[in-house]
Amino acid sequence: MSIIKSTTYSVYIGDKSFDALNNFLKKKTYSSYFLICDEHTFQYCLPNLLFNCPILNEAEIIELESGEQHKHLETCIQVWGALTDSGADKKSLIINLGGGVITDLGGFVASTFKRGIDFINIPTTLLSMVDASVGGKTGVDFEGIKNHIGTTYEPKGVYVNPVFLETLSERHIRNGYAEIIKIALIADPAFWNDIKQSSTTPHFYSEELIIHAIELKNAIVKKDLYENDLRKSLNFGHSVGHALESSLLKLNKDILHGEAIAFGMIIESIIAYEFKRITKKELNEICNYINSIYPKIKLNNEVKKWMFEYIFHDKKNDNGSLNFALPDSIGYYKLQAGIKDEQIKAAIARY
Repeated sequence: MSIIKSTTYSVYIGDKSFDALNNFLKKKTYSSYFLICDEHTFQYCLPNLLFNCPILNEAEIIELESGEQHKHLETCIQVWGALTDSGADKKSLIINLGGGVITDLGGFVASTFKRGIDFINIPTTLLSMVDASVGGKTGVDFEGIKNHIGTTYEPKGVYVNPVFLETLSERHIRNGYAEIIKIALIADPAFWNDIKQSSTTPHFYSEELIIHAIELKNAIVKKDLYENDLRKSLNFGHSVGHALESSLLKLNKDILHGEAIAFGMIIESIIAYEFKRITKKELNEICNYINSIYPKIKLNNEVKKWMFEYIFHDKKNDNGSLNFALPDSIGYYKLQAGIKDEQIKAAIARY
């Protein structure tokens, strides 16, 4: 088992993470346990967790509907109500068992219930293992805007067991792999050179890959927990990607977070090239690799209209100026202020 120490907690990775979780639960005296999951993790992951951590058989189960379309305040109200009706108090513990929607929303619920109670994350998807569950960001979508309402509130621990990845489809593995590509492109050129040799799904989720991706993100978070500077680098691909994701979800189109971020990384790489942040060779390298893994996104005028609506709500923007986190050559990062909507339109047309 690998242990990565973060700011106030540790991330435990490997098949022994259940042992670490049991040790944590034995050392803490919680008045009650509340386990948040969705219908998929209830069916495929919860039995494994309860078998290996029998103390959680005492937990009250709160099952939510899966999907980004349910990551909103109305769902939080349901969970706050369930916690209240079941007598949760300041000494209760929330256990989030699921992907990014569950860890984001469950963490937000914990951070606000009675002004904050303890929670832990047990990520079950590649996306949540390498990104969503680590770093202390919690949140929900509001009026279609991704993670518009949220807090920075750290878990008491994150327990990453690759056994849960066996329940995922190839599409959901690729969904999480986009965040691995992102962290390589803005933080580690050697890691990028390694992963760009991978072309098939089985290569996208080795334990070694997961550990290194978490290490890279954790190093950034420890330097800038509240996203004043360096942590903004983790938003590469997300200004455009989140806008695309929000637009397609609004129009009831099928899209996964990683698929949108893959598109966003291509568009933002084109913009980085126009600002001379990367070379033509690097741009081709990035675009060719991402296009070899993710399907082409078809954009109509309605999608484009909503995308620009959402881009202007991006949290990195400042005083009406569009700010993008762009690679500054592969493996490095620089915030680029003053992006014009014409530049985004030109990059999309080039795509």
